Amino acid sequence: MAPQIARMGAEDLIGAVFPDQIACAENLAGEREIPDHPLVRQAIRDGLTDAMDIEGLERLLGAIEAGEVAIVTRELTQPSPLAFEVLSARPYAFLDDAPLEERRTQAVMARRWISAEDAADLGRLDPEAIARVRNETWPDAENADELHDALVWLGFMTEAEIDAQARLRDWLKALADTGRVGRVARGARTLWISTERAGQFRALWPQARIEPEVGLLFSREWSRDDALVEIIRGRLEGLGPVTATSLASSLDMTPGEIAVPLASLEAEGFAMRARFTAGADEDEWCERRLLSRIHHCTIKRLRGEIEPVAARDFLRFLFAWQHVDPRTRMTGRKALDAVLAQLEGFEAPAGAWESEILPARLADYDPDWLDERCLAGYLTWMRLRARGGTGEKKASPLRTTPIAILPRQASAMWTSLSSQGDGLRPSPRAETVAERIRQDGASFFQDLLGQTGLLRSQLEEAIAELVALGIVTSDSFGGLRALLTPSRERRSHPRRRRRAIVSQVEEAGRWSMVRRTRNKPVGDAVEHVARALLRRYGVVYWRVIEREAHRLPPWRDLLRVYRRLEGRGEIRGGRFVAGFSGEQFALPDAIGLLRETRRQAISGAWVAVSGADPLNLAGILTPGPKVAALAGNRVLYRDGLPIAALVAGEVTFFEELDGAVQWQVRQALLRGVEYAPPLTPGLEPPSIEKPAPTTTLQPS
Repeated sequence: MAPQIARMGAEDLIGAVFPDQIACAENLAGEREIPDHPLVRQAIRDGLTDAMDIEGLERLLGAIEAGEVAIVTRELTQPSPLAFEVLSARPYAFLDDAPLEERRTQAVMARRWISAEDAADLGRLDPEAIARVRNETWPDAENADELHDALVWLGFMTEAEIDAQARLRDWLKALADTGRVGRVARGARTLWISTERAGQFRALWPQARIEPEVGLLFSREWSRDDALVEIIRGRLEGLGPVTATSLASSLDMTPGEIAVPLASLEAEGFAMRARFTAGADEDEWCERRLLSRIHHCTIKRLRGEIEPVAARDFLRFLFAWQHVDPRTRMTGRKALDAVLAQLEGFEAPAGAWESEILPARLADYDPDWLDERCLAGYLTWMRLRARGGTGEKKASPLRTTPIAILPRQASAMWTSLSSQGDGLRPSPRAETVAERIRQDGASFFQDLLGQTGLLRSQLEEAIAELVALGIVTSDSFGGLRALLTPSRERRSHPRRRRRAIVSQVEEAGRWSMVRRTRNKPVGDAVEHVARALLRRYGVVYWRVIEREAHRLPPWRDLLRVYRRLEGRGEIRGGRFVAGFSGEQFALPDAIGLLRETRRQAISGAWVAVSGADPLNLAGILTPGPKVAALAGNRVLYRDGLPIAALVAGEVTFFEELDGAVQWQVRQALLRGVEYAPPLTPGLEPPSIEKPAPTTTLQPS
């Protein structure tokens, strides 16, 4: 049944069962009556009971009305998960007809919310590191003088701690005989203190007796609160992570009595509170310096677990990570979002996106998928860096113009970091079109055709020039595709792999100005770019982003972000790829795939990538010359090592190959196939013709 007929039948059924649902709300008086019908009862049950918890909502509202549940409002910089779901609800959740991409709520950025379980795993400290730092921090005196120094900074030692090191007894007796230490009895506890600490303990316990009686070396008068703060400060310097209950027990006090001193130490930044030890059932306290040492030991152990791989294994990993390896290529409409998420912010020649880059990752790529995502407002395309230059320079040919495909919500992040150019002015015709778009806003091709008075061909050339300069973009990728296709070729071809092609520029949607935001926080934008690079390469270090480094924030800024993410436990730092200096960082998922790739046997697989592809890393990660990042160039890898390249129509071999293999290499480079066909004995290499020159559209 046709969709429109099925919809009419459904509306007729609703009208027969539930007439008030179809009727105009202005003509209904009184409360809405719900008919007693099986379909209505089932729909109400599915919506209010199965999909939602209406009974729980009623209980919550009743508790709020009765005052049992208090409502607390907070001013936050970002919406909560519930509020963000309301803001980003599907179009049918709103009563007006405004398109999704025009809503101001789309500008609201959501925090990267994670579950409580995942949050608990971030930055988890290694138990061995905690035990190691505790052992290193606790004083291990070698003589009486060292024991006295330990008591001075540690505050006190209990009888149990003295019994754990039997040799300390004789030294304590000698120190007590000379009046350098004393013993304080507090309930069931006996504490050994130094003479330097006697004033603090007398202020804490005025009635307590110190045996033997020691004199006061300092005349300062201590208040009870200040004395307790300093005593706890000393204990935290030697214990590592410890609970308030354990601290209070050593002083024969309750946790509530030491809560205020601990809060004071936390406020001044000396101590930090969390659950550092696995399985802890209450908060622990740790001195900031010791916590930093534990954290560094944890990171060092994690880094030591990873054995670096060779550069060729890293390239094999990248082929699988970016789905260029035929065994990992993706299929289907939904796979396009995953592929473009990895390529976010990567600028490639406009003519290479649909001819080289996307088909290399999607086995059944259809241009209609990209058009639909752009028209729906999820994706947009633009030239990130405005074209610079002065004088008689002209815009570069559109086919070689670097274009990036971005999520629309992230476009402001990327443009806030991109350059504005240095004032290259468009031609008079292009300036006329740009001024019309500035005045009228996003405009269709037919509107511009009538308002500018230009011929169709002149308007196409003007728009192509504005695109090449990074000034305008369109709603659909079809607009760029139409400009790249000469007019004589804009027709569907029965042998084309794609189902349809935009035949005319006017069918590509509206043309609008590229908005370059400058008021975005630079720190947020740099972190967004850093995360995008991690998604693209899995493992990030300076050399791997060398080819696109001029388009990115400085490495020193990215390095700060990666160190912060490593400190939070979101990524791993270490030496993942051998032979390259500098710090390296990787996603946890990438580490497992990298290890698996290293264990895989060499299979002799051939992979050909375009020179404009982000995986064109020949001469960067591998020995040999670099291959220019042009759409007409190609590099052929065998098991992660480049063996040949196609540059300016000429094939260059990087190693000695026999005649039959050379013929297969030429075929792989000229045809762009991923795997070379099997060798056939006695097969003579045919003559190879150079590929036809690429047709480009040169703006006037």
